[in-house]
Amino acid sequence: MRKMSTNKARRSHPEEIEPEYDFDYTKAKPNRFAGRIAKDRVVVLLDPEVSKVFTDSKSVNAALRGLIAEPKNSKREARK
Repeated sequence: MRKMSTNKARRSHPEEIEPEYDFDYTKAKPNRFAGRIAKDRVVVLLDPEVSKVFTDSKSVNAALRGLIAEPKNSKREARK
C-alpha cells in the first residue's frame, strides 16, 4: 500500500489556511491576459456599492464625461 503524500493530505481539509505558503516562482508563467489592456487605458477598481450602479465601462465613462463637460464656473454661479 502506498503512503499518501503530504499535499494530498492537506487537500482533504480545504477550509484550513496554512500560515505560510512556499511558492516555486521558477514554474510561473507570464500573465496571458496582460496584453488585452491597451497601453493608453487605465484600470480602476470600483467599490462594491459603486459597481452595483455602474455595471459596465460604458456607464462609468458616460458619468465621468458628464463631470468633465460640466462648466468650471458652476460653483461661482451657485453662490450668486
